[in-house]
Amino acid sequence: MKYIWERKNWFDFKYDDATLLKPLSRLRVLQGKILGRVASLDIKLETEAQGAVLVEETVHTAEIEGQKFSKDAVRSSVAVRLGLPRGIGMHNRNIDGLVDVLLDAVRFYGKPLTMERLNGWQSALFPSGYSGLRKISTGKLRGHEPMRIVSGPMGKEKVHFEALPKDSLDKEMNLFLKWWSSSLNNMDGILRAAAAHLRFLTIHPYEDGNGRIARALTDMALAQDEKTKVRLYSISSEIMRSRDDYYKIIEDVQRCRLDTTQWFLWFIECVASAIEHSYDIIANVLLRVDFWNQNAQTEINDRQKIVINRILEAGPGNFVGGLTTRKYVSIAKVSRATAFREIADMLDKKILRQLPGKGRSVHYDLIWPRVHK
Repeated sequence: MKYIWERKNWFDFKYDDATLLKPLSRLRVLQGKILGRVASLDIKLETEAQGAVLVEETVHTAEIEGQKFSKDAVRSSVAVRLGLPRGIGMHNRNIDGLVDVLLDAVRFYGKPLTMERLNGWQSALFPSGYSGLRKISTGKLRGHEPMRIVSGPMGKEKVHFEALPKDSLDKEMNLFLKWWSSSLNNMDGILRAAAAHLRFLTIHPYEDGNGRIARALTDMALAQDEKTKVRLYSISSEIMRSRDDYYKIIEDVQRCRLDTTQWFLWFIECVASAIEHSYDIIANVLLRVDFWNQNAQTEINDRQKIVINRILEAGPGNFVGGLTTRKYVSIAKVSRATAFREIADMLDKKILRQLPGKGRSVHYDLIWPRVHK
């Protein structure tokens, strides 16, 4: 057999409990810590943290598929949907659709998962009916053409995986949806999320968007496990950090080169790393809130706010090279003279400080509030 789906009852994934016990226990400890940390935040800070995580999840789940979204546009879409301030008015239907899918999966994790809901998610990802320049089917299962995952130039393509045939889709999706319902509270929630991810990707029911929907289902399964409507960490950000490893282990398991235990182990470690990275996101949220509270009475124009938010998003010491007049011109879309004037204004108001050092350009950084531990 070439592919995992050619096995009888292929979706009944087997794994070695002893191999998974220790890393799964460690992950449960990390989950408890992050849930406890966010539980101590007031509703405003919790929403800010949710927004920051949702921005990361949206940007990176698209990036995994080679789709580049402007973070400013994603932040604007998220701000509108969560009622957060500082949305800058950018609008992109593809971004809005993806944000809506990710929010629906988590906010309404208790609603039944149906084909109608999945079809709606897939349609929302492609509001124009196009994937790039290619017209695709939306809101329904893929057609009879073989679904292959390939790479390489035309004529020298490498086939990484071929999904199960169209004739099996209705049956496989019905089985998947029944399993989704019956496995809830009858299977470890982390392992259930890992199984759902692998199973959906193997079925590959749509012409496009399968990876993004699989990751939305992962978020939904984790929300069901944690019984929370707020995502506190971004799985897609972690997958993006190790995208080559992610694709390789998915392919190796689907092509029966690896035991499925290895996928479950990889997934557990991925979630653990995502939680560990989320501490930086939450600390940065607290820092941003402190900054704006400290400067609540300071007159700052919209262009200055855009630049400030860009530096705040990067975090202390992470805005590479510091702020320069040239960068201000690029970010704020103003003339050099305006950039000089607005930077000087922020220096006078003790928002910016000049960094030490010599060079052709003067560099600046924010005057940061205290760092949250």
